[in-house]
Amino acid sequence: MTKKYTLTAILLALAITASAQTNPQIDVSIRFYDKKIYYVQSANNDPVYVQITIANKSPAPFYFKLADDRMFSVDFDVRTGTNRPLQQTDYLIRKRSTVQQVFFRSVLIEAGEAFSFIEDVRSYVNLSEPGIFVVQAKLYPDLYKPSLTTTVQQAVSTILPPLVSNRLALNMRPPSIIGSDGLPVAMDVETNAVLVREALSPDSMISYMLSARQKSQWEKFFLYMDIEAMVRRDETRKRQWLAESEEGRQRMVARYREELQNNVVDTDIVMIPMRFEIKRTNYGEEEGTVTVMEWFQIGNYVEKKQYIYTIQRKEDVWIVVNYTVQNMGTE
Repeated sequence: MTKKYTLTAILLALAITASAQTNPQIDVSIRFYDKKIYYVQSANNDPVYVQITIANKSPAPFYFKLADDRMFSVDFDVRTGTNRPLQQTDYLIRKRSTVQQVFFRSVLIEAGEAFSFIEDVRSYVNLSEPGIFVVQAKLYPDLYKPSLTTTVQQAVSTILPPLVSNRLALNMRPPSIIGSDGLPVAMDVETNAVLVREALSPDSMISYMLSARQKSQWEKFFLYMDIEAMVRRDETRKRQWLAESEEGRQRMVARYREELQNNVVDTDIVMIPMRFEIKRTNYGEEEGTVTVMEWFQIGNYVEKKQYIYTIQRKEDVWIVVNYTVQNMGTE
């Protein structure tokens, strides 16, 4: 009898919380943070980042708890075309089954405002098989409760259900094709075709690269860039490069490319131009330069920069091996 009364008290408290929190005008939406082709491989090499946005479309403020460890606030339901759910990761299961104190902060979203954060789906679900899957996120406004009994957890699901997002189609391809340099072969996100360098003229090649950056098409942006040469631009990295084995050099190339995408190194070359104009092209049989004026929207003003791209011809294809940049003021 005592257990029955205790359970009733818990459910009553949860019901009161639910009445204060549940609001059909609280919208949870998800989108791919960096849309690209995803491959079946380790999480460290190919994370599937999803941006989760909680938008308050109600006239009143919305309050929820956000755990420091997001695994106690968020869940992902990933299913096959036959509606078979994929298994949770062992890491997630261990994390939630361990008795521990969950630290969180209170988040208040005013009417008409939104709150966003990014999570890696691979941390939650085993994406170990190729195919097309449906991804849906869940947000627990009052945290995930792993310590409650099954009966109480089911009751919580009834009284205080998680907020459910829209669905995304996730295409997981077989392990990526590895080229002769030990790096994955570039694939076109739009067509799924292998990207092949063509014998473009120097100015056409630079236009291709900058247009790809404007569209955030990383594979096309890197297609005509000699990443190894870019790594060796820095004297410290060059010394490390010379001391590394072939495998170590491949890791340096992969790390440098990742750092470029994350705006960690050489941030000038990955800035997104609002427009650009090729001013001058000089080249001989094997080397040359392309001078480009580029304009960038920086807050309320437009910044103007002059780039000089150093290019080399390799196997009849022009590629970028270096660059310099000069600030030309604002407009």
